[in-house]
Amino acid sequence: MTGPYLTEQNIRYFIKTALSEDIGDGDHSSLGSIPADQVSEAQLLIKDEGIIAGLTLAERIFHYVDKKIEIEFFKKDGDYVTNGDIGFIVKGNAQAILSAERLALNCLQRMSAIATYTRRMTQLIKGSRSRLLDTRKTTPNFRLPEKWAVAIGGGVNHRFGLFDMVMLKDNHVDYAGGVRNAILSTVDYLKSNQLDLKIEVEVRNLRELQEVIDTGHVDRVLLDNMLPSDIREAIRMIGGRMETEASGGINEKNISEIAETGVDFISVGALTHSYKSLDISLKAIR
Repeated sequence: MTGPYLTEQNIRYFIKTALSEDIGDGDHSSLGSIPADQVSEAQLLIKDEGIIAGLTLAERIFHYVDKKIEIEFFKKDGDYVTNGDIGFIVKGNAQAILSAERLALNCLQRMSAIATYTRRMTQLIKGSRSRLLDTRKTTPNFRLPEKWAVAIGGGVNHRFGLFDMVMLKDNHVDYAGGVRNAILSTVDYLKSNQLDLKIEVEVRNLRELQEVIDTGHVDRVLLDNMLPSDIREAIRMIGGRMETEASGGINEKNISEIAETGVDFISVGALTHSYKSLDISLKAIR
């Protein structure tokens, strides 16, 4: 596992709430049709190609439902898979397997899609100094698996939420009455509340960037929707005094050009909001 958010407590909470949503007061389809003591097997069938992600989480899901379930893995998170591959074989109580099936598949299908797209984007900037970041543009209550998938695909997790880093975006700046006001007010707030958080500020133009530089106290600047030429000028102006991040409208067609500017990070919301799920299913073995 990777990332400070991937604690056993957080993973178990995610599984508990997700299963509660799906099972409710009982998986009546399985309870009604299958003997309570029946032991069966099923295999994870890959019907697509890409990077598999979510196998570790799937194991946690099956074992949360029934600790006695056995899983034999043939792939690991981050492996490239193709149509016809078998990810694992699961064996145990048939009712338990079916109760865990949909949540496990939902996670595997979506996480694999994110990891696949992330891997594709990281390959496009391979050899540059830029590192690919995710964003908070995630599915509500599904952020943990989505950010986990980005990490499996080779990307870097940005802040997990509003609590673990300060990011002063355009609306913050406008409401605060300008870049300088937003920064200095935030510095006072952090000091008053004894919080040790990094500060990132979004700028829309080089004039706002100069105001950030003059004010100080900033760890990273977000260069929003800037042309590569403006990003290069911004990096020159900053002169290594803070980290740089490019964001806004970045896709497979222009990410290489953005990386060539020398920017430290490139954040892409599409990693977690525009993916197409991989086709993966769980098939009973008779």
